[in-house]
Amino acid sequence: MPSYIEMPKLSDTMTEGTLVKWRKQKGDKVASGDIIAEVETDKATMEMESFDDGILTEIFTPEGTKVAIGQRLAMLLAPGEAPPAPGTAPAPKTSAPPQAAASTPAPASPNAAATPAPAPASTSSSTSATNGDIRVKASPLARKIAAEKGIDLAALTGSGPGGRIVQRDVLSAQPGGAPAARSSATAPSAPPPSVPATPPGAGDQRIPLTGMRRAIAERLLLSKTTVPHFYLNIEIDAAPLMTLRAEINTDAEKAGQPKLTVNDFILKAAILAAVNVPKVNASFAGDSIIQYAGVNMAVAVAVDDGLVTPVIRDAQKKSLREINEQVKDLATRARTKKLKPEEYQGGTLTVSNLGSYGIDSFSAIINPPQSLILSIGAIVKKPVVTPASQIAIGQRMNIGLSADHRVVDGAIGAEYLADLRRLLENPALMLI
Repeated sequence: MPSYIEMPKLSDTMTEGTLVKWRKQKGDKVASGDIIAEVETDKATMEMESFDDGILTEIFTPEGTKVAIGQRLAMLLAPGEAPPAPGTAPAPKTSAPPQAAASTPAPASPNAAATPAPAPASTSSSTSATNGDIRVKASPLARKIAAEKGIDLAALTGSGPGGRIVQRDVLSAQPGGAPAARSSATAPSAPPPSVPATPPGAGDQRIPLTGMRRAIAERLLLSKTTVPHFYLNIEIDAAPLMTLRAEINTDAEKAGQPKLTVNDFILKAAILAAVNVPKVNASFAGDSIIQYAGVNMAVAVAVDDGLVTPVIRDAQKKSLREINEQVKDLATRARTKKLKPEEYQGGTLTVSNLGSYGIDSFSAIINPPQSLILSIGAIVKKPVVTPASQIAIGQRMNIGLSADHRVVDGAIGAEYLADLRRLLENPALMLI
């Protein structure tokens, strides 16, 4: 029986992907685990592996084509196996590559016009698990994690290609197989009606939404309309931080080491403050609040198509130097769309810094299901009143906090900002 390669769901916000490049060609042998293609999602360009063995007999999707999740990309056959009779297993409809606004659309191919048939279950033993008389499709890693956590795979619904159970499905399940409570902040809802845009006129451009821009629009609209935001703001004395940074970077330059950025210190302080005030490191989960043991710090990174938030996992265990190195690596790969899903998912709070763009202060939108995001402004020289009641030139930085009021109350947010201020105004404490 043929095995079909389908467009996988490679991120929690992905609805379609672009088949960027085939790494295997028609007639090639494919083994489970082989990288067969590169797929561009709304967040990154990723390698796609095969879950089955066989010969790549047919390729339904040309490079550059956008395809919905679950639609067939190619067909594998066992050596010597004959392909199905014409018309019995048609390829799915796929959307054509983007066309210029003034160009004539290309005619649809026979494959694109065909109606997809239900994908048969895989018969590969490397990707299925047997539970009693029930045969469950699951990746080897998912089966391993399920065995360790005592999770019944038969009770889970797979989000991978063809309904296959993958790592994220097991990690989000409770022991025994029950899915974890889902945050209402991430529950799907119909978007409110929008005011129609003014029709384009002469010289105007209609720019199609990229997958990333569409995901940002949907996710932040959901956040702003379903999460009860509240905002707190403080101004801190940044002079001690700038003095310590200059001293450290002078020694680092002599030793041939990279310089630390202001953002490295901000991230370190935000992480330590979350350890000291753990109630902010949490998510709303419908009938409960999940308070996380580790701080997975998401860092907002501007890219060509929008914004990505790669995550420093267990950031409370990282030194300033380690944070510096990891942020540089994640930011570089975010801008080249080389991040893996686990590198931009699972953050527990976010820092967004627009200081380098000259922004003094702003209020960010929460990145659900997180309950808190910090917005960092520029360090500005301005007249200040000293403790001796004299006017002097100081260095000040505005920090905004946006919080989910279902999880974080005003007093908790204030406590968190007070600890953040303490660390940034006494930065040597972050070196202990």
